[in-house]
Amino acid sequence: MISVPIEEIARLALGALDGHGVITGVKADSRDVGPGDLFVALNTGVRFVEDARTRGAATLVPDDQERALAEIALLVRVRSHAQVVAIVGSVGKTTTKDILGALCAPHARTIWAEKSLNNEIGLPLTVCRLESDTEILITEMGMRGAGQISELCGIAHPSIVVVPHIGPEHLELLGSVQQVAEANAEAIAWLRKGGTTIVPAAADTLEPFLARDDITIRRFRADEVTRNGTTRFVVGDATVELELPFTQRHLALNTLAALHAYDALGLPLERAHEGAAGIRLSPWRGEEIALPGGGFVVNDAYNANPDSMRAALEHLAERAGARRKLAILGEMAELGASADAYHREIGERAAELGIEVIGVGEPARAYEPVAWAATRDEALVLARATVEPGDAVLVKASRAVGLEGIAGEIAKSARA
Repeated sequence: MISVPIEEIARLALGALDGHGVITGVKADSRDVGPGDLFVALNTGVRFVEDARTRGAATLVPDDQERALAEIALLVRVRSHAQVVAIVGSVGKTTTKDILGALCAPHARTIWAEKSLNNEIGLPLTVCRLESDTEILITEMGMRGAGQISELCGIAHPSIVVVPHIGPEHLELLGSVQQVAEANAEAIAWLRKGGTTIVPAAADTLEPFLARDDITIRRFRADEVTRNGTTRFVVGDATVELELPFTQRHLALNTLAALHAYDALGLPLERAHEGAAGIRLSPWRGEEIALPGGGFVVNDAYNANPDSMRAALEHLAERAGARRKLAILGEMAELGASADAYHREIGERAAELGIEVIGVGEPARAYEPVAWAATRDEALVLARATVEPGDAVLVKASRAVGLEGIAGEIAKSARA
């Protein structure tokens, strides 16, 4: 982290601050701290203040933890000359961030957000990782309501905004997909003159927010991606071929969005392949685990909404070939009054694709599954009794359902 004298933090009057000298790291886990670090006691972290002090760290028990992290992150951000990318949207934020970070890393000193650290806690912690020689910072910004993306942009100060996809999410709070688009478009509105935004060509809900003539608007289309061994992308006037560590078409589209950001950062498209081998997606996003008899199980259980669920089912059908297809699907959360309709649509799409569904949780009854389980543990019992050698299996749900461990358990029992 770029050094910040603790006196500057003290002047902000953020809470009970103990320590001296220069802060060279901000951490929220006392087990990770050492001399030069500032341990910020979040939530129940006050219990670990003494542990952090024994490890040589300064400590802060904040009066308002979100304000404290934001103010400290700003002290770091204003000392940095890095180009900052903000990735927003309904689907694909984390995978686009992971892909872009790997593509940039061979050519510039790059930091990108870990896992899905994209909220009012995770975003400032990511900004606090900036070093004096960092050239590119890639952030991910999530939201559950209006105004939140704008607040995060006020900390990170992005010059490039990427929107991989807009679709139904958080409808209990936002009400409509148009309002989802408006909330995410706060990042576009935040861009200063000369900034760049990268959006899907078909994202009609974003059009009202793309009328600015003082920023560059780059659009990407599905037909600019072709696959035949390697994956070929059209980026402006250039053609880029990459060998990717995944086969999902929706992830290839995220890669196209990342390539546009890579190009906007001024990095050489003819050398983009150098970073492709380093792509490592965050956990539970399309991870494929082998099953006996040539089968496999896809763990895509980090989260789910109608668009990501549809894409995962279509990939399963394409990837499965002649294998029997089975999907263990939990609830898609926060869809408001339209929840039942969205779940029914996904069940109908699974049936069209010849995929048998095991539903998990009450809302999953709307999938009209061939079998149903009330809980995660019951679903695992059903899966173990149902999955056979050579099957193609998908596990997907919103994070609250807790299905992320099921794929590994299925694979483990299948090998036993």
